[in-house]
Amino acid sequence: MIGTAPAAKKTAISGLRSLLRRRKKSKKSAFRRITGWLHLWLGLASGLIVFIISLTGCLFVFQQEINELLYPQAFYVQTPPSGQQPLPLNTLKANAERALGGNKKISFITTFRDPGRTWQFGTYQVGDPNAATYFGVIDYYDMVSVDPYSGEVTKVFDYKHNFFNIVKMIHWSLLLNDNPGQKIVGVATLIFIVLLFTGLIMWWPKKWNRANRDKSFRIKWKAGFKRLNYDLHNVPGFYAMLVALVLALTGLVWAFQWFQQTVYVVASGSTAPPATRLTKSDSTAVPASDPLQAAFTQAGKILPDADRIGLSPAAPGKEAVIYVTGYRGLETYYDTDELQFDQFTGKLLDRRNYSEKNAGEKIIGMNYDIHVGAIWGLPGKILAFCASFIAGSLPITGFIIWWGKKKKRPASRMAQ
Repeated sequence: MIGTAPAAKKTAISGLRSLLRRRKKSKKSAFRRITGWLHLWLGLASGLIVFIISLTGCLFVFQQEINELLYPQAFYVQTPPSGQQPLPLNTLKANAERALGGNKKISFITTFRDPGRTWQFGTYQVGDPNAATYFGVIDYYDMVSVDPYSGEVTKVFDYKHNFFNIVKMIHWSLLLNDNPGQKIVGVATLIFIVLLFTGLIMWWPKKWNRANRDKSFRIKWKAGFKRLNYDLHNVPGFYAMLVALVLALTGLVWAFQWFQQTVYVVASGSTAPPATRLTKSDSTAVPASDPLQAAFTQAGKILPDADRIGLSPAAPGKEAVIYVTGYRGLETYYDTDELQFDQFTGKLLDRRNYSEKNAGEKIIGMNYDIHVGAIWGLPGKILAFCASFIAGSLPITGFIIWWGKKKKRPASRMAQ
């Protein structure tokens, strides 16, 4: 009993000192205490969804490169002899439809100016719009790769069940119907933006001395687990903040119509909706032998700087038109010229150039390319990948910090 008294006294003194240190550290302003409270509980509430969105974003960024590596025959063909022309578009379209069983009609086509690439023929059918999940909302979504010079079908993709498309739909709506799936993702993204700013406030050093700079900008790799985890939450989070904020804001453009309209109004300086020019086919005109090919041939001449040309054959209806889009760039979608052709004659009805669009239309058109980093090429995609990876790690490291403090409280009370 006598031997244990000094030990008990030492433990009590140690507990008292710990308590005094904690009280000294807890002398924070009301603003910082509220900021910490928001960061903690909003992080716990949204952490799982933020982790899922970030992880799927990482996986999707390089989907094009991975698919081309896994299925080269689906994207590349042997370069034909100089002067050899592609087969007629309707011939290639018919080959693609036969590969799909003959019951599905091609609804969109992507052609490439690069002679070493296949052309893509896609078909899409909406399912039950009230279905609970993505799999019920879509009936089918297929893509057929065709050699434009031989007409050979080189690959048929079932995009409805394709790995990367499922990853995209998890990112988009957690594989739920857009309503409520996109709203859930949107709310979690809004919370994530708040977490970025509350995290920055908590990260900001009170004094910019050397010791605080080291803590704020460097990870102490040789420290214990708790300190290392703390650094992995704070330091990468700071470095990735700006890119993560851009990714989050571009995600909100799809999640909430009101946010997209706000971006449009701010960028364009006008509340007027984007200009649309709709034309009609002349059902009384004498039909051409191959209006789709005629439209495609004209588009190639009108758009000499387009790296790829997308076509949508006319929908059912006598007044429907053929839509053609010229894209500058192999992966980007923002820098486009849009054309409309008569479905019976292949005559050009309308052209709208990228330069004619207002700033609001341009920034909304760039949204996807910014979101995946493709607008800045490979460096941009690497930035988007790293920011998404770090964003996905923050809920994990943050939870470990919270759990460690939670477990520490009973022990500190015993010491007191």
